[in-house]
Amino acid sequence: MNRSEIPTPALLLDLDRFERNIQKMAAHVKAAGKKLRPHAKTHKCPEIARRQVAAGAVGVCVAKVGEAEVMAAAGVRNLLITTEVVGPEKIGRLVGVLRRQPETLVVVDHPDNVRELGDAMAKAGLVLNVLVDVDVGGRRTGTQPGEPARDLGRQVMAQPSLHLRGLQGYAGHCAHVMGFEERRRTSRRWMGRLMKTRELFEKHGMAVDIVTGGSSGTFNIDSELEGMTELQSGSYCVMDLDYRRIGSPRGAAYDEFEMALTVLTTVVSVPSGEMAMVDAGFKAFSTDRPFVPEAVEWPGVEYSWAGDEHGRLTTAEPERLPKLGQLIEFFPPHCDPTINLYDRIYAMRGDTVEAVWEISGRGRSQ
Repeated sequence: MNRSEIPTPALLLDLDRFERNIQKMAAHVKAAGKKLRPHAKTHKCPEIARRQVAAGAVGVCVAKVGEAEVMAAAGVRNLLITTEVVGPEKIGRLVGVLRRQPETLVVVDHPDNVRELGDAMAKAGLVLNVLVDVDVGGRRTGTQPGEPARDLGRQVMAQPSLHLRGLQGYAGHCAHVMGFEERRRTSRRWMGRLMKTRELFEKHGMAVDIVTGGSSGTFNIDSELEGMTELQSGSYCVMDLDYRRIGSPRGAAYDEFEMALTVLTTVVSVPSGEMAMVDAGFKAFSTDRPFVPEAVEWPGVEYSWAGDEHGRLTTAEPERLPKLGQLIEFFPPHCDPTINLYDRIYAMRGDTVEAVWEISGRGRSQ
């Protein structure tokens, strides 16, 4: 199959760019003396996870039990579920994951959850690896750093069926701070809370063999932290417009990793000399950012939303307007939720479809 035979709208992955991204991150993390456990919530695709592990990753992160079920069933090992697993339904499914992949890790930030996990694991005859989740300024999940985290860690240690392994601290709010130096200052400030908590754990003889966090936007900042053991960067393998805007250490657009992900569309209508319509609207791209998709190789052509199924292309230069039936690729605003709209991804080598990979974790956000 070649590019012209792909039904649109479709999600494409440029394999050359993707493979360079994978190798660049692997090399950087290795040189920094850290480990990489990339976040598979970005792609939800077991084949991509396997390629990340083959390039040197110790495993992958997943956001929810549903994603862990998909990865475990596909044989991907060393999973870290980065969102707290709460309640009997989810904990029951977690037991199923552990029966496949017993080394799976979870995070906790509340004593009640520690107790319910401990009770469930004892009943199942299993031992669960646990990290204390520390709030490093994202105001999302995590216990407070310092003594509250230490006390929670002690409660984990008091449960015979739980095995304390260390700490998680995800400062996602730092990833898109504009300008590299400001991003460095912001990340250092908030991740310092995690490093001080690590020091407290060490002082009290508590496990810190894993201290995990970080993002694609701060990969070359957080990897400099002496107390950090691994990075959770996820978007680096595909990238998106949101990341391209934040700025690199060289002061230009973010160019640490290449834009490997696009959405392929077809021009389905040309109602006037200044406007054309493609078959990709709200259902084809993420809509959570204040900017729109960008045509890859069509300077002067602007995209705007035109409903669920359509995107509007306009130009001040009529000669640049795409013609009926032409195929146009767009960079998405935000990669994670865009990928979650598709069942499969077409892995491209030039204009040739080298493989079609199932996005098996799509919709598994529970």
